[in-house]
Amino acid sequence: MGCVRSVAPMRIAKWGYILVSAFMCLLGAALIFRPEFSENLLGSIFGRLLILFGGVRLVGYFSKDLYRLAFQYDLAFGILGIVIGIAILLHPQHLMAFIGITLGLFILADSVFKIQIALDSKRFGIHAWWLILTFAILTGLLGILLFFHPGHLLSRFLGLTLVLEGVLNLNTVISAVKIIKHQRPDGMENAEKYKED
Repeated sequence: MGCVRSVAPMRIAKWGYILVSAFMCLLGAALIFRPEFSENLLGSIFGRLLILFGGVRLVGYFSKDLYRLAFQYDLAFGILGIVIGIAILLHPQHLMAFIGITLGLFILADSVFKIQIALDSKRFGIHAWWLILTFAILTGLLGILLFFHPGHLLSRFLGLTLVLEGVLNLNTVISAVKIIKHQRPDGMENAEKYKED
């Protein structure tokens, strides 16, 4: 039978995605209903959230889940999230000026890659591919709005964007991450395939 790959990193990545995405939705809802949130406090929370999510995304990328869909672009997005999170933590007082362009572009790029994941999911036969696609398009549109600084509405747009980004990530990881207990390492699978050929 040979050795099997540990599913621990996949579980950490999947549950990390779920928890961070749920917290993102809560933070977004707080911003929608309380847009006067302290900028320093928001910067501190948001910076830590991006660093944590960046770490989770890196774990996801290296976990090599069965479908290789949800985490396939997470090396770049994990590193970028950590860098943006550190920048926000270092200058939380400039959060709103910084967030429009930087986070708007980050979310727009993430949405574009999630559209690609949705299309790949369709080819894999994953039934919820259209939900990933729908939320990716909606989140991308809000990323564009953030980029163009909607002035006094920025906090509420940020909140709404965070809610949709959270829902998009939840939907993607629940639909497109498959964990099986006896998944074998890639090298072994390939070796057996070549043996059979």
